[in-house]
Amino acid sequence: MRTGKIFAIVMMALTLTSCVSRKQFDALNENYNQCITNIGERQREIQDLKSLNSGLTSENNLLKSQNEALKSSLDACLSNTGKGSANIDKLIGEINASNKYIKQLISTNAKNDSLNLALSNKLKRSLDNIADNDVQVKVLKGVVMISLSDKMLYRTGDYNVLPAAQDVLGKVAQVINDYDTYSVLIEGNTDNVPLNSSTLPKDNWDLSALRATSMAKILQTKFGVNPARITAGGRSEYNPKTTNASVSGRAENRRTEIIIMPKLDEFMKLMDIAPVK
Repeated sequence: MRTGKIFAIVMMALTLTSCVSRKQFDALNENYNQCITNIGERQREIQDLKSLNSGLTSENNLLKSQNEALKSSLDACLSNTGKGSANIDKLIGEINASNKYIKQLISTNAKNDSLNLALSNKLKRSLDNIADNDVQVKVLKGVVMISLSDKMLYRTGDYNVLPAAQDVLGKVAQVINDYDTYSVLIEGNTDNVPLNSSTLPKDNWDLSALRATSMAKILQTKFGVNPARITAGGRSEYNPKTTNASVSGRAENRRTEIIIMPKLDEFMKLMDIAPVK
């Protein structure tokens, strides 16, 4: 009797399994994998939004502190009747002008943060098939930073960009060209292992600078990035991300960074505008 029940259960399982074709199973499996990918992208976007929210919270706290200071000044003025209403009107005018100026700065900064976040997400989607240890994209202090490992870009001690790496630079250049009001800073970095040569590059300073200018020329000549937007320079071994005491640390320090940021001259113009009274 018990054997008969087990047989019936097995037959039922086989019948149910046969109801789903291989094609349906593959479709369901593909849909499942796509869902997993989408979840990963959403999680990255959530982290970026959390970072943006943290920055805006800090700015809001600064505004509150400044507002409290202005209120204290106003209270002190009101308590001093000898200065009269003229001084009170002047102080109120200065408060209103300062608040307007602060709001203008915050509005500009918030706009830049939103654009940076959109730019960063676009780059991450474009470079999604590249290994994380070769390409890293993040928003940091109002700029978008792309860090590229030297093993993907160059041969050891050389500054000519490898042909295989130009596909990555092409994807980066496409985003740079889409955001054509931004400036592009390219920085070469090395580890602290001495490079002694009678020809170029002679040392780590030469190597880091030549790698940066080599990349700048490719972005200009092959991918049409306006050279007026580009600044290229080398930082040698003096801007390490981590320790040079290990092989993995030195590998992480050998990198070239592309920094996409709002034009500094436009930001400085805004900073030079005094509050209107």
